[in-house]
Amino acid sequence: MKRTLITNIKSLVQVEDTAREAVCGKDMAELKTIENAYLLIEDDKIADFGTMDTLCENADMTIDAKQRFVLPSFCDSHTHLVYAGSREIEYIDKIRGLSYEEIAKRGGGILNSAKRLQEASEDELFEDAMQRLEEIISYGTGAVEIKSGYGLTTEAELKMLRVIRRLKEASPLTIKANFLGAHGVPLEYRGRQGDFVNLVIEEMIPQVAKENLAEFIDVFCDTGFFTVEETARMLEAGTKHGLVPKIHANELDYSGGIEVGVKYGALSVDHLECVGEKEIATLKTSKTMPTILPGAAFFLNMPYSPARKMIEAGLPVAMASDFNPGSSPSGNMQMVLTFACVNYRLTPQEAINATTINSAYAMGISHTHGSIAKGKKANFYITKDIPTIEYIPYYYGTNKVERTFLNGKQV
Repeated sequence: MKRTLITNIKSLVQVEDTAREAVCGKDMAELKTIENAYLLIEDDKIADFGTMDTLCENADMTIDAKQRFVLPSFCDSHTHLVYAGSREIEYIDKIRGLSYEEIAKRGGGILNSAKRLQEASEDELFEDAMQRLEEIISYGTGAVEIKSGYGLTTEAELKMLRVIRRLKEASPLTIKANFLGAHGVPLEYRGRQGDFVNLVIEEMIPQVAKENLAEFIDVFCDTGFFTVEETARMLEAGTKHGLVPKIHANELDYSGGIEVGVKYGALSVDHLECVGEKEIATLKTSKTMPTILPGAAFFLNMPYSPARKMIEAGLPVAMASDFNPGSSPSGNMQMVLTFACVNYRLTPQEAINATTINSAYAMGISHTHGSIAKGKKANFYITKDIPTIEYIPYYYGTNKVERTFLNGKQV
């Protein structure tokens, strides 16, 4: 057993004596800290912590934090970071006033990425994605969910998921795979969308399950994409094959995506630009995590999800990057903190809870990730020399992480 001791921590942030699944409502404003602290790691787990004046532990390695802050790594519960090529030309179309739906109807957006991905080799996709993983690690991310969805054919979807499996084996990050075959409707299925839904149900899902390529199943349930009825059929089929439901919901309209997600026990419903009292009431009856993607709303200049109303109603809120080439080309979770505070009026404490323990819940890993608690995975980062934790979202655009530790090791 290898023991690593981090000493002279200015403040050990988000400490839990008893690990929680998630943090809800007004409790999101609370963030327990220990000043002038130490943190003891045994192999890849957190073994102990406390104040320096109570330290009586020995270790194989001691690292002086030099009065920096230590925080649990971000858990990014919604990304599409396996993709081929960028889409900056569509970015210009957005600047000129074209909407997300208009670009999609012209064969852009998801269909553009699908065409490129189908042409790319598995090795190319793997190498590009590994570079993106290294980038998000440097900004403090320790766990990430990666979705398929840029394949839109059985062969290409399986290729994406096999790349994600390779990433799991090669990266120190905790990675969860999400099968999102129903991300868009291929051009050849326009006018017969039901046939594509049947393809997802009858061919894609069984093959994904047979090869054990994903933990989750996702559907883009929204105006111009998949209906509530189609979503229900696909979620039901996925559940029968052991895939846990998640939903892209209510990004473009009041689509019914939240309701169908809750009905089928979705672990999370994501995007949520269009949320009213009815949707909040539905979420309050469930264990489904409302997950907001601030980068996408910012980049697409869309209305912001009513995060404050959800928190004031007693709900938990998670936030993730939506890292993808079209609508949120960044996996920087420090920027998500800034967006959370500036655009959604969360306090820094609420924003940290939204991007760690609650986003860990949205990945099904809050029992092992998302906070500093004994027995949890030793995924954390040491900041640069900053005055307060509020400085992290305040001083936006620069990296405040000095060292990242994943599985108890510096990376």
